[in-house]
Amino acid sequence: MAVTTSIPIIDISAEGTDQAQVAKELVNAAVEYGFVYIRNAGRDISTEQIENAFNISRILFSSPLEDKQRCTIEKNNQGWSGMHSETLDPKTQRVGDFKEAFNFGPFTDNKATQPIPQSIESHQAQLAAFKDACHDLCRKLLLLFGIGLGVNPPDFFTAAHTSAAAGSPIPSGSILRLLYYPPPSNTPTALSSDVRAGAHSDYGSVTLLFRLRGQAGLELLDPRTETWAPVPVIPPGTETDAQPPILVNIGDLLSYWTNGLLRSTVHRVAFTSTSTNGESVTDPRYSIAYFCHPADDTPLGAVPSSRVATFQPDRANGNSNPYAERKVLTAKEHLQMRLRATYLEMYEGDKKN
Repeated sequence: MAVTTSIPIIDISAEGTDQAQVAKELVNAAVEYGFVYIRNAGRDISTEQIENAFNISRILFSSPLEDKQRCTIEKNNQGWSGMHSETLDPKTQRVGDFKEAFNFGPFTDNKATQPIPQSIESHQAQLAAFKDACHDLCRKLLLLFGIGLGVNPPDFFTAAHTSAAAGSPIPSGSILRLLYYPPPSNTPTALSSDVRAGAHSDYGSVTLLFRLRGQAGLELLDPRTETWAPVPVIPPGTETDAQPPILVNIGDLLSYWTNGLLRSTVHRVAFTSTSTNGESVTDPRYSIAYFCHPADDTPLGAVPSSRVATFQPDRANGNSNPYAERKVLTAKEHLQMRLRATYLEMYEGDKKN
């Protein structure tokens, strides 16, 4: 069965929703695929907020190069990264990713706490509100995962993810990321073996991914067949929805916490993705991701769940996620480990641990 037609679509906010049943469905999707579509319909995050965020993204990436370079990404994982500066799959990529990105860290009083391009200074309050809404939705999902796994207490995950709206938020790796992939016609140096974004699993707990209708490219590695399959923006059954569903995927940290029960699935953005549902493989591509992380000093010990305690991961299976293996790490240590591999030049002068 094709991955593109079988990733579950779940409405977590519909009137009269059975919370326990939704929690069970979310956990099943996370175990099987590591991905799930969330029907939002403007309830958790408004359609206007999403549209505004994409408009801001277009403004940002059309800013003068020197304005973006003034905000170049630093070791705190905040700022602008240009073409080829990020290499998500350093073991196999010939060159870095064919994309630009801008990472936003904390906002204080609706103001960014990092350098940002002058062109978007008037939009800071909108971005701050959108980031807060994303964080709140992630905490809602994390509570449902706790319920679905029978964690005691059920808010084990949410307690580790402080509210973005807190007066003095505890430092974490949570990032709002705007992404721009130029059309293939603007990347003449790309070879048939190149990708727009290298194969990777996400570094945090859960990721929210917002995409625009008609823009193809995302593929996931089917854990059962080890083949790449496109993930359509509009899956079957949601064609008439006013808003594309939000794609949610499990990150490395939930795999750590659950000993690999919840799957942190490898995915990429390809040049030659199969066009599905009328999506274009030749146009520019915009997407927005919210990477939700726990507090930096959160230890990645085993979650108090009998289902997790009795789960036996298949370490011999080549599809198993290496970041699901039990290690003694904090959330910040794991993030730094992944960033060092991704931004090779930035960390080139550092001592190897």
